[in-house]
Amino acid sequence: MFTGIIEQTGSIHKIEKSADNLVFWVESLLSNGLKIDQSVSHNGVCLTIEEIKGNMHRVTAIDETLKKTNLNHWQTGTIINLERCMPVNGRLDGHIVQGHVDSLGTCNKIIEKNGSWEYTIRINRSFAAFIIEKGSISLNGISLTIFNVTADTFTVAIIPYTYMHTNMQQVKKGDRMNIEFDVIGKYVNRISSLNKKNT
Repeated sequence: MFTGIIEQTGSIHKIEKSADNLVFWVESLLSNGLKIDQSVSHNGVCLTIEEIKGNMHRVTAIDETLKKTNLNHWQTGTIINLERCMPVNGRLDGHIVQGHVDSLGTCNKIIEKNGSWEYTIRINRSFAAFIIEKGSISLNGISLTIFNVTADTFTVAIIPYTYMHTNMQQVKKGDRMNIEFDVIGKYVNRISSLNKKNT
């Protein structure tokens, strides 16, 4: 489990094709402190550490992951958000994040405010039930609070610290972003749907 509080950013050093999968070598300040088989969130996607060489580590994204995330758009030099899983005695500073991406959203608009930035994200309307005013969402692995909700868009505000310590400063209008909806909201929606069918 993750919290959506990004520890470091990393950069894609090398990409290799392996059958239908993509193998990524990631360079970061976290890499030499990781362990083989450890789960790490990469832009909100939970991937297993397979190899470590100095300040780099290797992970593999299978075809299913590539279809549902923005990982197949990564290039050499792409900056990504990294977070290790939360220790049992850790603080939940963000919200519960599983590292299981539900959908891709598109950055629809960016507004630079006086000391902050607002990003409006467009989603498929089929996910509208999971978006609520002042609710939580994971965007490229970052735990953020939602506002200005419409039928197919929502907005998040980025403070200077988050802007400087994540890859939000690289996001441009039209970019695709990994979205994980609040896990509690997903369970509530599922239970509600089943109850409606049974009445």
